[in-house]
Amino acid sequence: MFKVALLLGVLSGILILTGYAIGSYFGSPTQAIEVSLIFALILNFITYLYSDKMVLAMTGAKIVSPTDYPKLHRIVERVANAAKIPKPKVAIIDKDAPNAFATGRGPGKSVVAVTRGLLNLLNEGELEAVIGHEIAHIKDRDVLISTIAATIAGAISYLAYIGRWGVYLGYGDSRRRDSSAAAALLAAILAPIAALIVQLAISRSREYLADEKGAKITRKPLELASALMKISRAKDIGLTIQANPATSHLWIVNPLRGGGLSELFSTHPPVEKRVARLRKIAREMGIYIFPI
Repeated sequence: MFKVALLLGVLSGILILTGYAIGSYFGSPTQAIEVSLIFALILNFITYLYSDKMVLAMTGAKIVSPTDYPKLHRIVERVANAAKIPKPKVAIIDKDAPNAFATGRGPGKSVVAVTRGLLNLLNEGELEAVIGHEIAHIKDRDVLISTIAATIAGAISYLAYIGRWGVYLGYGDSRRRDSSAAAALLAAILAPIAALIVQLAISRSREYLADEKGAKITRKPLELASALMKISRAKDIGLTIQANPATSHLWIVNPLRGGGLSELFSTHPPVEKRVARLRKIAREMGIYIFPI
């Protein structure tokens, strides 16, 4: 949690510096920060309130009843009871690619969604471990944390947008243009990139934590490691979901393919690192690890 707080502090620092650079060009640093924050807060507050409905619509996930999927509902209920939170709603995504996500504001207002491919690929222990990871996200209110990060990053983006157009069109106090235009343009270009990197680092931290807490809730760290490897292998052979990039941080494994700098700009840590950490957690829990 300290790392997340530190990263949120860095994001706030980027916002202040960006606001100062761009606001100085227009003549009012404080006003620039206030306006951008208000817009970002309104947008992200609406997103936060309706995040579950929006994500279900974007992913094609459908809420299912215990009658339709009794085994899945039993597993979700068992893990939720172990985590001491209300049972989330359960949804199915009609896709062959194996993956899963959780959405909602937190315990009592949440959904766990899995693909049909995940149900076909994993055994019961692995499926329970994946549900444990998603329940950990719900218990820790990770949607709230990501919303805070998105609010600050959104404010930085608004400032950058205003700054770029202001410099291009030559607006601002003419006495300040020569001295502050370069700083404003530099901030407008670099600040959103820096904010994105920090925002993604927060997402990666929450994935590590959900792996750890989920493994301890279910006591199945090796099953979670096995599930992650199976999902990753399916992705490597082209069995992927055509996911909206805006939802990529929600899935247990990033559904999007990356390039050379994929780790830096990824919402998730590499699966190999997650598996290594889970094996370490298993040893700490006294669980025997079969030699590979």
